Amino acid sequence: MPASLTTTEVYLIALGIIFTVPYLIWRIGRTDYFAPLVVVQIVTGILLGPGILGRVFPDYYAFVFTQPVIQSLNGVAWWAVMIFVWIAGIELDLRKAWTHRRESTITAGFALVTPLLFGSLVAVGLTMQQGWVGSGARSWQFVLGVGMACAVTALPILILLMEKLGILRQPVGQRILRYASLDDVAIWGVLALILMDWQRVGMQAAFLVAFAVCSYGFRKLMARLPERDRWYVGLIWLALCAFGADWSGLHFMVGAFLAGAVMDGDWFDQKQMDGLRHNVLLIVMPVFFLSTGLRTNWQVGGEAVFMTAALLLVASIAGKLLGVRIAGRILRWEPGEASIIGWLLQTKALIMIIFANILMDKGIITSETFTALLLMAVASTMLTVPVVTPKLQRLQRIVTQAA
Repeated sequence: MPASLTTTEVYLIALGIIFTVPYLIWRIGRTDYFAPLVVVQIVTGILLGPGILGRVFPDYYAFVFTQPVIQSLNGVAWWAVMIFVWIAGIELDLRKAWTHRRESTITAGFALVTPLLFGSLVAVGLTMQQGWVGSGARSWQFVLGVGMACAVTALPILILLMEKLGILRQPVGQRILRYASLDDVAIWGVLALILMDWQRVGMQAAFLVAFAVCSYGFRKLMARLPERDRWYVGLIWLALCAFGADWSGLHFMVGAFLAGAVMDGDWFDQKQMDGLRHNVLLIVMPVFFLSTGLRTNWQVGGEAVFMTAALLLVASIAGKLLGVRIAGRILRWEPGEASIIGWLLQTKALIMIIFANILMDKGIITSETFTALLLMAVASTMLTVPVVTPKLQRLQRIVTQAA
């Protein structure tokens, strides 16, 4: 590093790259139809990682992304994704799912279990090869983790895409949110099972008991506070829950989700919540995408990683569409309805990336598996709008049709 540039200055250069490159690609390339800005930011994070920029321009990569700079970026990324997961927990509306429990349970169940099984079959094949299973994983953890990654629906990104399609506040949009909400709860529950450390099970049980007791008092307190104070107290609650989960051997992201899940969305103004989610995505989440890109690895070989990503993508899409189609048959949906819902529930970016980050942090998957999962998540999300848009145009009556 030249003597004239301090770590702070290089850090600011990195931030400039993080925000400039994806914006220019998105705006000049006019990618919004098939790749919203958030997807472009994820792809740019991969391009700026060691697998692409690090190989093509190793000197530039080594100059900008030094260890101190990466550590600073990671600190911002942790807080950004904690807030994002916390918001996802707050936006869960399980009361509506309970009101329509038969329809919601059947659809969410098949939409989750079928791609999980398909993805698990691919994962079983990967366990027979070297370089995919993490050093800290048992076989069942790896298989279940990869299978669940294929079943994930990214609720926050799903909301953004349905806003773009103009169906978020329509009956079909609210139905899809119910299905995704139930799957979101199941995803984090399975993650907690995967991360269960039987040597620290006492600490984990103590955290869950303490969390349940404190949640009761926390909810009573929040109901009495004015909305302005709820935001501050909610963030304090977020930090405490994340700390408790990480201390017990679970991951701080599990704590962040739990912190939001016990909060009611109607405690906050919906426009302010939408604005917060938008601002987090705009201001700090790009740092997380870059941080994610820095973790990609192609040492197993680019062809093997891409082939694995393709297999996972097929398992994910086929499993999700088949599962929703089975649910549609049981519930007697109209022709074409299951296809629209299945493709929208296929949206994976962000939550799946967060999920995969946790699996890699805990040594359950390798960086090669992480890269394949990341490519799968990006591809599945990019397919959503181009596939669903013409289907919605042909079947407009489904948009306003209540469950």
